[in-house]
Amino acid sequence: MTTDWTVEARRIARGRRFDEFGSPSARQAASPLPLPLSEAEIREAEAELGIAFPDQYREYLLRQSSDGTVNRLCRSSAGWGWQGDSSTNYGLLTTDFPHPDSYRQDEDELDAREPLAQDFPDQNAYQAAWEQWDAEYEVFQERKTSGAVFIQDNGCGFSTLLVVTGPHRGSLWFDGRATCDLILPLTLDGRPVSFTDWLARRSMDLVCW
Repeated sequence: MTTDWTVEARRIARGRRFDEFGSPSARQAASPLPLPLSEAEIREAEAELGIAFPDQYREYLLRQSSDGTVNRLCRSSAGWGWQGDSSTNYGLLTTDFPHPDSYRQDEDELDAREPLAQDFPDQNAYQAAWEQWDAEYEVFQERKTSGAVFIQDNGCGFSTLLVVTGPHRGSLWFDGRATCDLILPLTLDGRPVSFTDWLARRSMDLVCW
């Protein structure tokens, strides 16, 4: 059966929560500084989201919860999520994060299939084909960050990702697709950066260009 990619793109997009975490909860409003989360709250969030937080991130939530730059995990009327984040796809959080090497060939093939106007008998046929291809590309891009949380907005369309599902769980990545179309691992001395290391540095020199 042929996939209707415009329908699939709309379905995948529903996994984002956009502005549902824009307003602080009553607990946040009562304190000028975010309070650490309790063990019970963390377990509740994990159960609702269907994931287990990496150990170092879990310790951070128990100790500090947020320092003003890391998107804060909190509970709103929509449930548990990351305040200030409209990019994490909650519908894909339980799907393993894919290493970029795993989809390079598929992306090249998708790029090569972009419809060209001269290959179609009329404008309507070309438009329909291009819309399907564009929707397929949108789904492909969304799935690149499966199993990852957009833990920090770096500005200018860049973000830092914390992987929460799959073999790369606990690692951090830089989403540089705004300019270089790449998602790159953060490394320190040739090894993946831990959450604790990243908190201490949060520097662009951790990006493996």
